[in-house]
Amino acid sequence: MNFVQPIRDPDVIEGIKHYYKLRSLRNYLLFCLGIYSGLRVSDLRVIRVWMVRGSHVNIQEIKNKNRKKFIIHPSIREDLDRYISGKSDHEFLFASRQIKTKSRLKNQPIDRSTVYKILNDAASQFGLQEIGTHTLRKTWGYHLYMQDPRNLALLMDMFGHSDPSVTLRYIGITQDMMDAAILRLK
Repeated sequence: MNFVQPIRDPDVIEGIKHYYKLRSLRNYLLFCLGIYSGLRVSDLRVIRVWMVRGSHVNIQEIKNKNRKKFIIHPSIREDLDRYISGKSDHEFLFASRQIKTKSRLKNQPIDRSTVYKILNDAASQFGLQEIGTHTLRKTWGYHLYMQDPRNLALLMDMFGHSDPSVTLRYIGITQDMMDAAILRLK
């Protein structure tokens, strides 16, 4: 399994947001909720419309069954409201546009492999490598840490890590520090 990286450059993040917004409001909101919440893709996939009608989202994480509550970033509120208008509360926020092959069911959550394809489409447009489904979560953590390194304890708790070195490695800070150390060599 490849180790994926966060998207470090804020200008690239803005470019990707614009790229998605022009093509698909669903994909734009998926990207934005991912980078503003720190949720895993497995949790983003199963959000239902009723869960985003208020100011916060309450969700039970699939992987560890922990409860998580996060605020919906104000910058996407208007687009989110436009996207969910006319949708019923029980619908998946990020529903697949296809009928599932095995079950023949419609209106199921977007598949993890589809999210991967969506992310890699933008990655190829912006020259990014080492991008995967954890990139959204890592991007959120990376920028939260870069805004204020005192957020490390908060990030450790939110990621469920027990050691700061695990969190720093996960969000790519350790790699940044190694790269900087090598570049300082004379």
